Amino acid sequence: MAEQRNLDRLWGIIEKFRVKAAITASGGQVTPIGNFFIYDCHQTQHRKLVFLPHADSEASGAFELCKDRSLLVAASVVIGGPGSLISQALPAQVLVNLSETPDLASVADLLVEEVTVPRCGGPAVFGRLCEVVVIRLLRHAIKAGVADVGLIAGLGHPKLAQAIVAMHEAPEKSWRLETLADVAGMSRTQFATGFKEVLGKTPGAYLTEWRLAVAHLELEAGRPLKSVAARVGFASPVALSRAYRRYYGVSPRETKNEGTALESTRVA
Repeated sequence: MAEQRNLDRLWGIIEKFRVKAAITASGGQVTPIGNFFIYDCHQTQHRKLVFLPHADSEASGAFELCKDRSLLVAASVVIGGPGSLISQALPAQVLVNLSETPDLASVADLLVEEVTVPRCGGPAVFGRLCEVVVIRLLRHAIKAGVADVGLIAGLGHPKLAQAIVAMHEAPEKSWRLETLADVAGMSRTQFATGFKEVLGKTPGAYLTEWRLAVAHLELEAGRPLKSVAARVGFASPVALSRAYRRYYGVSPRETKNEGTALESTRVA
């Protein structure tokens, strides 16, 4: 079996799936729009962060929080696009008491400052800070075990994480079950069974989903289909096109055209 290595569980994700953030409200709004909120709870004197990765408004989240809260920041935060593997890996509601997570609290305080004291370049600073918050939030989710099944749970598993990160870092590689089991330091049977139990799908199914998610980003960026197929481990552009249409319901060409049109709109 391969020697266990020190690994960065998040680099392969953050490198490929960018965080997009926009301020939607700052203070006073009863039902703010967005999916990312920072509140002060006056009675307990605690500051709390709420992230609803599957939702687009507080109303759809209906989360439990202190009744005497006051809104400090509301934003829309998207990780890797709508319905991304990363967002779907998180539970519907992530609620963090910032007094118990100083690494998150320090950045959250800067976010609040940028919103409440507007200055030149504020939106750009807010966006960068949100990237840091999301990374630290994912760290917290992995360490705290906020998900029982799925990618976050898999990344929190000391052995399975080795294989997951290997797939993230090299989707173009012809991964075999035996090779992935060796990377994880497990027997073939242990790995296959454990992976299905923790991630809720087989290693092959997860690898295909990851490859298609990366292909989606590459196509949106305007890269040629042939190049994308090679970069994500498909034998041919035809094989990628078939799998892509089955999974997304549209052709790679349609995704590429949409990405090109969006980019043209931004430039204009």
